[in-house]
Amino acid sequence: MLRLRPYHIKDAETILSWAKDEKAFYKWTAGVLGTYPLSLEQFHSVSDLMAFTAIDDNDVVGFFTMRRPTASFDELRFGFVIVDANKRGKGYGKQMLQLGLLYAKEIFGAKKVTLGVFRNNNPAYYCYKTTGFQDVALDEMEKYQVLGEEWDCLELEIQL
Repeated sequence: MLRLRPYHIKDAETILSWAKDEKAFYKWTAGVLGTYPLSLEQFHSVSDLMAFTAIDDNDVVGFFTMRRPTASFDELRFGFVIVDANKRGKGYGKQMLQLGLLYAKEIFGAKKVTLGVFRNNNPAYYCYKTTGFQDVALDEMEKYQVLGEEWDCLELEIQL
């Protein structure tokens, strides 16, 4: 049974191992945490956010963060969402997000959760869509310079 618990520093090595190459790393982090390869100390900066580890039995299978984009808890933003590469396609991502949404609503009273996903990250995009997130039409799409390319970032949200 999948459960969420607060992130522990001992989870960092396992979580970082899931981004197998530079492109996968940047699809996951957009370089916000630092450059590839990220050190354990750099990754531990996620402790300043509401960071959660998803576990199945005692195995670490996923990770994500929540933060408040404004002073209110009405809206929370998910970030750094990742599932163990060996567990993808088995529903762990959707289950983890559903637990996160329940936590956001029941514990924080959030009315909306948002997130961003790169257009070139179809597996993550479709995981978010099957969880209930909807595309948000923006006047101007956020763009990131990654590995000499320009990556479009799609905005998604779900009303709780």
